[in-house]
Amino acid sequence: MRVFHYASQPSWMGLLAAALLGTSTVQAIELDVEDGDSIRKAAKLVATNMMSYYTGMNPGDNPGNLPDPYYWWEAGAMFNSLIDYWFYTGDDTWNDITIQGLLWQAGENKAFMPANQSKTEGNDDQVFWAFAAMTAAERNFPNPPEGQPQWLEMAQAVFNTQAPRWDTSSCGGGLRWQIFTWNNGYNYKNTISTGGFFNLASRLAKYTNNQTYQDWAEKAWDWTAEVGFMTPEYRFLDGASDLTECKPINQIEWTYNAGVYLLGAANMYNLTEEPKWKERTEKIINASSVFFSHDPPNVMYERACETVNTCMVDQRSFKGYLSRWMAQTAQMAPFAYDTIMKRLKASAQAAAKTCTGGINKNVCGLKWTEQKWDKTKDFGQQMAALEVIQANLITRVAAPVTKDDGGTSKGNPNAGTKPEKKIPPGLDYDITSGDRAGAGILTVLFMIGLGGSTGWLIWE
Repeated sequence: MRVFHYASQPSWMGLLAAALLGTSTVQAIELDVEDGDSIRKAAKLVATNMMSYYTGMNPGDNPGNLPDPYYWWEAGAMFNSLIDYWFYTGDDTWNDITIQGLLWQAGENKAFMPANQSKTEGNDDQVFWAFAAMTAAERNFPNPPEGQPQWLEMAQAVFNTQAPRWDTSSCGGGLRWQIFTWNNGYNYKNTISTGGFFNLASRLAKYTNNQTYQDWAEKAWDWTAEVGFMTPEYRFLDGASDLTECKPINQIEWTYNAGVYLLGAANMYNLTEEPKWKERTEKIINASSVFFSHDPPNVMYERACETVNTCMVDQRSFKGYLSRWMAQTAQMAPFAYDTIMKRLKASAQAAAKTCTGGINKNVCGLKWTEQKWDKTKDFGQQMAALEVIQANLITRVAAPVTKDDGGTSKGNPNAGTKPEKKIPPGLDYDITSGDRAGAGILTVLFMIGLGGSTGWLIWE
């Protein structure tokens, strides 16, 4: 996952496709969060706008990729949102595109490590694709043809490639941001990478009832707390350099870090019914109130960048993941339902009010708290609006399935672990001293740049 991007416009073909949808698109999006039909209609419009950016289904293009400036991981997040869309609405418009993209990007070892992404892929990037596969298994999304990688199998493959990367050589454990030493940020251990691993492990534990996944989820949670990436108040900080044993910690707080741990904790509570996981889930929900405005009340915002207009391309999508995981938490931890739905309803209504931009007057803005279009266009903010709107259908759908309760996706606990394809911690080739020095320099430069852009951040 990267933080240095520039804004993009939809492709002209995408805009044309949206225009051809008919008169229903030539008006602002109206949303009644108490009316299922209204939510589905709004979700359809926003999803259509989101898909105007995607070109992977075009002849000669690469299935599963978004055009520049969007990085590969965000396409995985998009497919997850489309699986959610299908599950919430019953509309299968984009199912074939979703299946095609996920299978195309699965890679030779089925673990979402295609060779052409080695210059950009980090642990967090990889796990966002695993989230899509895991969601497909949990939602009984149509299975791939026999002989192709299966949803549960792909999620297990990602877990099996990430667990060996757990790195105790510094900071007492955790996952590095980057997989490969040549990538910027290799010496940065960040919350979203370990949090993504925790989230995936908890969901695999719930789906398979396998103790190994549960043990790893416990380990990831404990390390996050011990290293200080989670504060005693259950607020999640961004990460730190392992060159200094993860001190000092970057104080930036992002919505998706809270969300990724929230759903993981909720799944662990649902699986174990242990009081500690209920308490942890409740405390994350309470702490995440910092991401919701007071005026208007309960509307989500990206506090690290929205108020100072510094949100980069990746960050424009982050609110969508907190929305997604809050909705799923409402199912896994019913005691959190009232607080979650209050926030989702207010945020969805506010997000819909920003969808008045563009040619057809339904392109969604970034700043939901303004409740009007802020004259910005971006793929990520379309996806975020889609997620928060369709999340309000969570009360109308079934809970995630498991292998013992209706799940049809076939798994393979050894996926991704063929001897000739094993990936040791860090890299699959000999790491030289030059590699390490180069990675260290890049990490220092990265941290300087990050500190210069958002390092002033908010600590209340």
